[in-house]
Formats: sequence, structure tokens, C-alpha cells
Amino acid sequence: MSQAPLVLVDGSSYLYRAFHALPPLTTSKGLPTGAVKGVLNMLKSLRKQYPDSPFAVVFDAKGGTFRDDMYAEYKANRPSMPDDMRVQIEPLHQSVIALGFPLLCVEGVEADDVIGTLARSSAAADRPVIISTGDKDMAQLVDGHITLVNTMTGSSMDVEGVKEKFGVAPEQIIDYLALMGDSSDNIPGVPGIGPKTASGLLVGVNGGLTELYAQLDIVPTLPIRGAKTLPAKLEEHKEMAFLSYQLATIKIDVPLDVGLDDLQMGKPDHDKLAELYTLLEFKSWFDENQRDAKRSGQEVTAPVLEEAVVDTELKYTTILTQADFDLWLKKLNDAKLIAFDTETTGIDAQQAQLVGLSFAVKANEAAYIPLTHSYMGVPDQLDRDTVLRALKPILEDPNKLKVGQHAKFDMNILANCAIGGDQRCGITVQGIAFDTMLESYVLDSTATRHDMDSLALKYLNHTTTSFQDIAGKGAKQLTFDQISLELAGPYAAEDADVTLRLHQTLQEKLNAIPSLSKVLSEIEMPLVPVLARIERQGALVDANLLGIQSVELGEKMVALEREAFAIAGEEFNLGSPKQLGVILYEKLGLPILSKTAKGQASTAEAVLAELAEQDFPLPKVLMQYRSMSKLKSTYTDRLPEQINPRTGRIHTSYHQAVAATGRLSSSDPNLQNIPIRTAEGRRIRQAFVAPKGYKLLAADYSQIELRIMAHLAKDEGLLHAFRNDLDVHKATAAEVFGVELAEVSTDQRRSAKAINFGLIYGMSAFGLAKQIGVDRKQSQAYIDRYFARYPGVLAYMERTRAQAAEQGFVETIFGRRLYLPEINAKNPALRKGAERTAINAPMQGTAADIIKKAMVAVDNWLTTSGLDAKVILQVHDELVLEVREDLVDQVREEIRMHMSDAVTLDVPLLVEVGVGNNWDEAH
Repeated sequence: MSQAPLVLVDGSSYLYRAFHALPPLTTSKGLPTGAVKGVLNMLKSLRKQYPDSPFAVVFDAKGGTFRDDMYAEYKANRPSMPDDMRVQIEPLHQSVIALGFPLLCVEGVEADDVIGTLARSSAAADRPVIISTGDKDMAQLVDGHITLVNTMTGSSMDVEGVKEKFGVAPEQIIDYLALMGDSSDNIPGVPGIGPKTASGLLVGVNGGLTELYAQLDIVPTLPIRGAKTLPAKLEEHKEMAFLSYQLATIKIDVPLDVGLDDLQMGKPDHDKLAELYTLLEFKSWFDENQRDAKRSGQEVTAPVLEEAVVDTELKYTTILTQADFDLWLKKLNDAKLIAFDTETTGIDAQQAQLVGLSFAVKANEAAYIPLTHSYMGVPDQLDRDTVLRALKPILEDPNKLKVGQHAKFDMNILANCAIGGDQRCGITVQGIAFDTMLESYVLDSTATRHDMDSLALKYLNHTTTSFQDIAGKGAKQLTFDQISLELAGPYAAEDADVTLRLHQTLQEKLNAIPSLSKVLSEIEMPLVPVLARIERQGALVDANLLGIQSVELGEKMVALEREAFAIAGEEFNLGSPKQLGVILYEKLGLPILSKTAKGQASTAEAVLAELAEQDFPLPKVLMQYRSMSKLKSTYTDRLPEQINPRTGRIHTSYHQAVAATGRLSSSDPNLQNIPIRTAEGRRIRQAFVAPKGYKLLAADYSQIELRIMAHLAKDEGLLHAFRNDLDVHKATAAEVFGVELAEVSTDQRRSAKAINFGLIYGMSAFGLAKQIGVDRKQSQAYIDRYFARYPGVLAYMERTRAQAAEQGFVETIFGRRLYLPEINAKNPALRKGAERTAINAPMQGTAADIIKKAMVAVDNWLTTSGLDAKVILQVHDELVLEVREDLVDQVREEIRMHMSDAVTLDVPLLVEVGVGNNWDEAH
């Protein structure tokens, strides 16, 4: 198993996925190229990951297969291949071959069968096998030496991964597919059996179809919804189940005239690639091919088209002399736009040290200025403070426009860089007009990655040098100051160059959608310096109080552990699922609600929570214990360790390009998830304190998403409630329950609140029934009555679903988009999930936009007023400020005004403001 893995690529799967998932691209002559680009990108990435491996790229051949003979309806529901996809097949095949990849198409079988045969061949038995695919059917091939890798999502799946994803072992996947069917291939399965039922049946009988049909009598006893009716259903469709089994089975004995020796990578055909890349207008790949050809001693003549492709040489400079530095200073002063990047000793912007800076003002040209590289034999570098003093006026000039990739990090590094040893004398970067990370995020927030490497590959067809390539991996990884300038210089210069080139590409795409360009320029970019200041300011925490809380939590955990032992009648390890399972299910006889992939009774948190709701005492104690343990490990133990030794404060990092809806998130520490519904969780907020002579002020939008709903739906009932400052939950209760406002009970208000918020998040009648403690019929009646009283809300929901299905996305009030790839999915569960998102996203996204605009407005006010007050935290719809005591009343009124006036809606925005010595008191 020490040999390089055999890599088998499901070309047909990736062709379909690339065509449907990636943006449509065409040449200047109208030839579609997006799928070709996507698949070749994936192959190039795989080749780089497995440089010594044999490869096979396998595509479906034309014509039918043995499965069509077996079942005439096989794949009958699949629509015919779009013409724009069909015309890309031939250039894709030619490109794959020209790159040196062995390509296979075998008539009469599918690509899956060819891959299965190669993977399970005797020749591959002594080496690892990587199957690159997005097809779930392939999970049946996984074993101890065969692993699935989905290059488009970056995920992989071994034996345990299959169990975790599907709830069954790889050897049960065919049975699993046979039971639930596969709509994409028109494999019928057994009607009414979905994934959970299929896995539950197979786990319950500890086998496959044969074992299941031999034990139909035990099916009613299995913990599966509707188990009593399943035996009759299974018996009725037995023949179709076993036919489905045959259809889903991947052949592993296809006669092939190739062996592993035939799957070694060949040399690239540079002439053919030049021809193909010119036809497809892959200019950067053409340039790369020309350079590769030259390095191998070949001269490639570019095919002559209407627009000849010109080879571009990269001009990267490492600046070590004053003359070179002066030359670049002039370039920076003359430039209309500067791309810049910092290199540092680490990724914590508040503690990492500056190592060097890189700049680009023209595509394919960049320079790196090393300042503090310290390895043995390093050449003389320019004086750090002299360089920074020279760059300071350029970087601080608000009229000198700049672009960065995740520029907030670079801004904080430079602000903390302490010129001349004076901590107060850093560089306050101004003029950040663009950020490629945010340009990508605004263009499509649902894209999984917005880092430079991913964006360069996606938009520039360029594979960047990774940090691991020059620094190594693991414990022996070097910090940047330890890397030789021969490697560090081109790497750092590439960062600035790629940033500039990415911006040029992304800006063009954004300019084509004015609403998104406006979101970037009016919401996201103005927020960058605001967040940078909040991060540098940090929050003061009382480490002693956290220590006391940690001890108290530990004592409560000990008490809960003793209580658990008393209930169980013996001692056991509360953290051991195996021991816990024995106690819960064998000794105490609690009902088994769910099983693991290995067939064991589950002790997962969701299962314990459901058992606790049924008033079983031990699960209640266990849930309390786990809650205390999480608070202790995540907060009371961890927060003191995160106090910055230089500032004495905690500095969280805010992320603009993570949540698809536009909401901010935070990490190190994550302050969004501190629980506030428990006394213990609120006590953690008590440790966030004001320094002497100051107070903490918390300003929070009240019911902002419901107010946005009223604005979007234009419902007169909701508009009236908010315009007249009524308790909207009481008003809803009065409407739904048909009582006077003054007669609404506490329980009725609670139910109405659940309805108000539940509908925003797409809660079903079943979910509402569970939450408010009524039966499903009654909860549906409440929902029906709600929509009858608030018809505008129902109309909004129906209108939004229709618009989303038609255009594939929804928008916030300000034009931010959320794309919904599953909105027209044939799978009802996927489609309904996308519809729920479509309804909620405009509200949640608009709320995110409003708090961002408010943060910018508050920051501008505080900066211009000179008041001794600073924003130290942003959590959900709340801003927390540190305010000098004598200014509290003034700041309280002004922040309420600035946040309320951040945007004008059809209903007023209500801002609740509290003050205290700590964060909890301020609520």
C-alpha cells in the first residue's frame, strides 16, 4: 500500500456537474466552454495532488447499456443532454488526451462500471485507489483501500464516511439504493421508502435485501416511522426491489483491453494544447502551456486566429536595494490603483509580526519588499522603519485607491506594526476601495470558498503557489521570516499580482449587475475599516471571574455526575457512548429512538434531548452535564487563554464572507454562540466588563426581522401593529385566537410568538405543534387563521417562491442576492428547503445589511465627534460600546437615533439600549 494511488476520474459525472453548477462561459464566437474549464480545472488540481499516480479519466460512451435492456424505463426521466453541453464533449476529450491523461470510453456499459472494474481489479489490490466522483452510487465500491473524493467540494469518503453519510456500510449501499430508488436514473425502488427508512431497515435486520425479506416479521418492531405498514409495502414491491438492486449494482468484471501499465500519465502535447486553448480562448492556460513548452525545449507556434494569443511573461521583483525601492515608490505614487499584501509570522492579526509587503500596479508585474527575514545566509534587507516611513504617506492617502484580498487583516497588521518601536505609530491604511474576497462574496455568497487560491483557479485558470509549497507542513512548517527569499519573493509578489488580476475580472462581473456593485461599494467596503477598528479595540474580560465560574461549573458537573450515578445505580463514564448506551437501554430500558451506522442505540445529543422531553430523569441530567461541560471548555476555561498579552483584551475576528445571507460571524473566540437563555450562559457575559470610569452600552434592534417582514409583505395588520407600537405578539395572539388585545393570556402570546418567528423560518405545522404543545391539527388551524388575518404575509410567501423559482435567486431590500440552486430540484425535500430559504433570506439578509449600515453610521459619528466611546462587539442585531461614564446619556440617545435612521422602512425601527458595568447588566 506504499505505492502512489491509482486515480480514477468519473469524467461524465463532473461534466454534468460542471455544466450545471458553474457560471456559463462562452468564447467571443459563442462556443460554450464553462464545463470544459470546470473539468480541466479539477483534473489539473488532482494531478498536482497525486503527481506520481496512474490515472484514468472515464466517460460514458454513446449508445445504450445492458441496463437499458434489463429495464426499458432506465434513465427515461432524464432530460436529453443540452446542446450547450453536447458541443463541449469533443473539445473536452481532446484536451484531456492532450494533457496526457489516459481516457476511456467503453460501449455497452457506463463509466461507473469501467471505474468499478479497474478499482476492484487484482492489479489494483495492493495499492490505494482514489475514485474522483460526485456520484453517490460509487459509495458501494468503498473499502479498506478504495476512497471516494469529490474534487468539486473538497470532500472525501472512506468506509466510516459512507456510514456517516448514508447510515449504512458500503456493502449495503446497493440494498439502500434498491429500497429508496434513484429518481435521477429512474431506478424505481419501493414507493414511499426514503433514505432514513431505507437505512433504518437495513440496520435493523443487520443485512441486505435478502436478509430483510427473510425477516419481514420483525420490521414492525423497528424504530422507524410507519414501521407497521412497511411489510405489506415491501412484499407488494419485492420484484421491483430486486430489479432495482440489479440496476444499482456497478459491474466489476467489464472486459477491458487496458491494464495499469496503460494508465501512466503521458507527456503533454503542447502543439495540440495550443490549438485547443486558442479555440476555447483559455488565454492564461495558453500562456502557461507556452512557458511549459519552452522549459521542455519545444517551440510551439500559436494557431493564427482573428485575435492571436500573446505569451505573457511574469515580472516579479524582490527589492533589496534603495534604487529598486525608489523605482517602485514612483510606480506607487503614479498608480491609479495599488494592489497590496502583507506577509507575516502568523495568522493572528493582533499578535503576528510584519515580515514584508508586496505590491502590484500592473497585471503580471509585482514586487516584494522583504523586511525581517531572519534565516542563516539571508541577504541584506532594506531598513524596516525606513521603508515603512516611506510607504506610510501612500498607504494612508485616502485618495490613493487600493485593493486587497481580505484587506482587513493587512490593515490590522500595518496598524500594529509600531514604526520605530512606538506602538502608537503604525500605519492607518486608508483608501481601500476594493477587496477581492468581498467582490467574490457579493457576486455569489453561496460559493464555498472566497480565498485567493480558490478564486485564482476559478476566475483566472491559475493555480497559485500554496504556502505549504514553500513552508512545508505540520510541526516542521516554517514561519514566513524563515523562508528563503528565492521562494518567498515570487510567492509574495504573486499574491499582489493575482489580487490585481482578480479585481479586474471580478469588477467587470459586478459592474454587469449594478445592484451587487452597490452592495459592495455602499455596504461591504465601508464596513472593512470599521471592523478592523473593532477588532483592534477588543473587549476587556475579567479573567478572575471566569476562573471562579469555571470552578463553579466544575463543581456542578461533579454534582450532576453523582446524580447520574444515583439514577443509574452504578458509576460509569458519562462521556462514553458505549457505557451510556448500556445504562440507558439495557439497564434502564429506555426506548431506542435512533441507531448509529453500526446498529448501536444512539446516545447523540438530539436523541438525549428527545428522551429528556419525555421526562426520563437520566437524559435530563446528561443534557445539563453536557451543557455545563461545553460552557466550561469553550468559554470559562478558554477565554482567559485568549487574552492578548499586549493589550490585556480579547480580540475576536469578524468574518464578512462566510454566512450566505450576509450576516457577520466571528471566531477566536466565537461570540455569536454564547448562550443567553441559561443563567450559566448569561454569567459568561458578566465577565465582559467595562474598565474603571466607563460603562458598557448595548444597543439592540427589536424584532427587526418581523419588521422587515411587515415592510416586504405590506400587510396592513402587521404594519398597523408596528406603526402603533403595539406588542406584535399580543396583536397576533388577539387575531389568531379571536380575543381582545387586553385579554390575551401569557400562553396565547407565547404561541403567537412561536407562530410569528416560526413562519419566518419556514416552520411546519408539525414543528409548531411540537413547540407549543398542541396536536398537529390544532397548530395547522392556528397557521391557517394567521394567514387569514395577515393575507399580505401569505401573498409575500407565494410571490417570493414564484420569483425564486423563475430567477434562481432572492434579494434583500438593498439588492444583495442569495442564489438557490435547489429551488427547482425534482427532489421535494431539496426544493422545499430552498423555498424556506427563499422566504427567510430576504429578511435575514436585509437585517444583516441594516446592522452593517448602522455600524458604518455609528463609526462615522464617533470618529467625527471625538467622543470617548468605542464599539467593542457586534453580535447578531446588537452593538456593544465602551462609553465614558459622563457621556452615557448622550451616547444612549444618539446611538438610538443613528441605528434607527440607518434605513427607512414602512415601519419604524425600534432600538433598545441598556447600560451596565458588564455585558449582561447592559441587557
